[in-house]
Amino acid sequence: MFGVVLWSDAAARKAVIWCEDQGELAFYTPGEGSVHDAPVLDAGDLIRFDVIVQQNVRTARNPQVLMPSHSPDLPKKLRTGARPSANSSAPAKTSHGSQKVVSLAQYFDLDAPAKVACSG
Repeated sequence: MFGVVLWSDAAARKAVIWCEDQGELAFYTPGEGSVHDAPVLDAGDLIRFDVIVQQNVRTARNPQVLMPSHSPDLPKKLRTGARPSANSSAPAKTSHGSQKVVSLAQYFDLDAPAKVACSG
């Protein structure tokens, strides 16, 4: 799956990732013993990763930074876009007409294979 890092803790190598499918956010924490091998993820990085769903929580594994600092202002845009302005009574809409949906399609190479793993 592809995604953009919304928040990260560089010291702990943890991150929260906005996923291309507009579903739940994914959380990344390196496995035990691999904190030194884990990539440093920063807010705005465009990444590719494997998804594991356990107990309704999406976990990112094997992240690969495709483009550092691709969208460094995305977290701010999402925060400001989530709240209607004082001058507007209508909810924010995208070019697709959906409320509060931001398309990430422009950021991804849709021909590249992505791995998805799910478990119950």
